[in-house]
Amino acid sequence: MHNFFLCIYFISLSSGDSYHPSQSNAGPFFATGIKIGEVSQNRALIWTRLTKNQERIYDAVKPDVKYFDVESGKLESRKGRPNKTPIVTFPDGHTINNIEGATPGSAGLVQLKYRRAVDEAWLETSWQEVDKTTGFTSQFTLEKLKAGTKYLIVAQSRAPGSAQIGASIEGSFTTAPEVDQAKDVKFIVTTGTSYNDVDSEQGYLLYPSALNLEPDFFVHTGDILYYDGYGKSLALARWHWDRMYSFPNHIDFHRQVPSYFIKDDHDTWMNDCYPGMQTKFMGAFTYEQGTALFLEQVPMGHKTYRTFQWGRDLQIWLMEGRDFRSPNPMPDGPDKTIWGLEQMAWFKETVSLSTATFKVIISPTPIVGPDRGKKNDNHANIGFYHEGHQIREFLADQNNTVVVCGDRHWQYISKDRETGLLEFSCGPGADDHAGGWKQENVLPEHLYLNVVGGFLEGSTTNDGEKVQLTFKHYSPKGQMLHEFTVDAKP
Repeated sequence: MHNFFLCIYFISLSSGDSYHPSQSNAGPFFATGIKIGEVSQNRALIWTRLTKNQERIYDAVKPDVKYFDVESGKLESRKGRPNKTPIVTFPDGHTINNIEGATPGSAGLVQLKYRRAVDEAWLETSWQEVDKTTGFTSQFTLEKLKAGTKYLIVAQSRAPGSAQIGASIEGSFTTAPEVDQAKDVKFIVTTGTSYNDVDSEQGYLLYPSALNLEPDFFVHTGDILYYDGYGKSLALARWHWDRMYSFPNHIDFHRQVPSYFIKDDHDTWMNDCYPGMQTKFMGAFTYEQGTALFLEQVPMGHKTYRTFQWGRDLQIWLMEGRDFRSPNPMPDGPDKTIWGLEQMAWFKETVSLSTATFKVIISPTPIVGPDRGKKNDNHANIGFYHEGHQIREFLADQNNTVVVCGDRHWQYISKDRETGLLEFSCGPGADDHAGGWKQENVLPEHLYLNVVGGFLEGSTTNDGEKVQLTFKHYSPKGQMLHEFTVDAKP
């Protein structure tokens, strides 16, 4: 795997200096913004990418994909996900650089400047050349940060061989409070943000709505994008990221809110995928390329399962659901797994040792459900019942522990009938992406059910006498739809 993390050299500017970037407007630019990730008490990752143009291409054509049928010798339109070789063409003489949403990358160098909001002196990194082999991206690690502190950052570009600043973009984030500090924390969770269901010309409406709530951090539980339709090569897969993160709403949100990213099936490779899965449907784009591409496109690091504690009252676990899983068709039993032995051992150990008041397990797929009867891809399904039951029993024995899940295209809160474990499904990012469950199909385990899009807000509060964890489901436009509070038990 390409080693995309870069050494940082810290240089303190003289006291009193303020940073005013010069803008030549010559580029290279930041048309896909920046992403701030993996923020802890003293560390953050910053993702950058240089582009040829200042903004994305709107209102252009998309590729045309047909599937070669061996028996007829003809090219056919897609029906389902056929095990047939895709043939991609670009209409009207277009190329991948001028189709809908394209933001071609550019060679150049990037530097980060950053400081505490209360300081005047800036720190700066060395200039780093973006890597053409990773889509003209570059990721930076900021270390030795101060806990519970707001930082301002500026990413700036230079063209190769130039000393002139070509463009810059500002951002900010606040580090996690110390683990012994009682501090209220607010976070946002969503899933299922298909490009086909973007609900405004500026991008997903959920992002400005969530930004108005002033969250401390954001979690995307996966299916950030869907390769299935067009991602038939590595270049086309990268185009999916370029067009998704060049919307103004997405850029504005991610430059101001630190994020944790989890992948699921559609942003790994294709529907219900697993290691070793074989199909012609995805063309030249492979499962292995998909897992590497995710790490290239988000600030995560090399470890895909992680835990972070935000103050005394909240710790989150971000689970990996694709890298270690058994084939879905395999008969269920003690050897069938989604999480794998190493992740499971890490999970049980870290949860058991946690000192946080509330423990929130964030999974790309359901652990409690209920789910549709024909599904066979998650811990709420019969196909992974053995491991799912083991996880539910373990979590039910932990004080003040709940599950937040993505993947399902509807909002819900459920209570496991066997263990009492609570699960909060954040629901998809837009109303047009909602579906898969009938609104009137309210089961005994449902405490809330709404087949709509939007997002989930979680927040911890501590008034010195009681600690609470409150979840609010929202519509894409920011209307609160439901509220549920969990009181901490001693």
